[in-house]
Amino acid sequence: MSEHPPASLADVTAALEAAYPPGLAQDWDAVGLVCGDPADPVRRVLFAVDAVAETVDEALATDAQLLVTHHPLLLRGVHGVGADTPKGALLHRLIRGGVGLFTAHTNADSADPGVSDALAEALGLRVGAPLQPQPDQPLDKIVAFVPTGPALRSVHEALSAAGAGEIGDYSHCSFATAGTGQFLPHAGAHPAIGEVGKLERVAETRLEMVLPRHRRRAVVEALRAAHPYEEPAFDVFELAALPSARGLGRVGELPEPEPLSAFTERVAAALPRTAWGVRAAGDPDRPVRRVAVCGGAGDSALSAAIAAGVDAYVTADLRHHPASEHLLAGSLPGRPTPALVDVAHWASEWPWCAQAAAVVEKALGGSVETRVSRLRTDPWTLGA
Repeated sequence: MSEHPPASLADVTAALEAAYPPGLAQDWDAVGLVCGDPADPVRRVLFAVDAVAETVDEALATDAQLLVTHHPLLLRGVHGVGADTPKGALLHRLIRGGVGLFTAHTNADSADPGVSDALAEALGLRVGAPLQPQPDQPLDKIVAFVPTGPALRSVHEALSAAGAGEIGDYSHCSFATAGTGQFLPHAGAHPAIGEVGKLERVAETRLEMVLPRHRRRAVVEALRAAHPYEEPAFDVFELAALPSARGLGRVGELPEPEPLSAFTERVAAALPRTAWGVRAAGDPDRPVRRVAVCGGAGDSALSAAIAAGVDAYVTADLRHHPASEHLLAGSLPGRPTPALVDVAHWASEWPWCAQAAAVVEKALGGSVETRVSRLRTDPWTLGA
């Protein structure tokens, strides 16, 4: 470690946000840097599912400068973080100890790879497509007709500044074709080119640029402001969503089929032991090969698992009534449904910690030492 200068907190968070883009997070979520100075040096990072007293103790005891967790400490809005409150006390301990806190939650769930990839790999599955694909950012395309000449450059710059023409690491992307525009100004018009009552033909350029759909209003306003015409001609098209490797859950396959009973034992052996344990619903002798997984609470994706035609679905926090109704539906002739394997929420997400640690190691090499917490922070501590 001494051979490499320490990375900054900003370096570490940049690596994590590149792997788990904040834009993938649900709008109700709270992800990113919770506390810490981005300019501070970071030599050691601890990864855990939860920010609780035990993992804060571990971060301080191991001289970590950053604690990275999957679950947000401040998921619900707060009006203060006084040290006399449970969560505030943790934050004060972290800050006094010089430890930052960073969270990747639903953005890590939907990333490629993400939480469910880590779970699938832990189970020995050959990982495939998302269970619930998340389309890439919705795009529009604006097509504007601009008189050829200096006005074209002005319009192009205005649209680019408003957010159009960005593709990956490129900006000002466009396509232009030459043509002829035609218009007849009537009484009351104030044409920039031509005269009232006289049919006009003008050399124009058809300018095409893509834009994020949420920038539509800004781009159209920029076009109207920069275009020389009183009534600019333009079209806005909504582009079809493209398939994406991002999304919730994953579908994968075992190397060979095995009975549900053996597969349940496989799951139990692959994940940390918890009081919750591993529970399965279905015929113990049913062959299992194609499997859907969803780290964390996944009964909302149960219908997607059925539609995927898998043999088993592994997730956490399955509720009694959805599971019971699922088995009842599967008892009908011609309507096969997957077996269910229910694990502890914490255990289903713990494999992600090693994945996130590998992200930082790959990005920052020997500058940062990583450690995955093995403390069981599952809230259920006793089982009979």
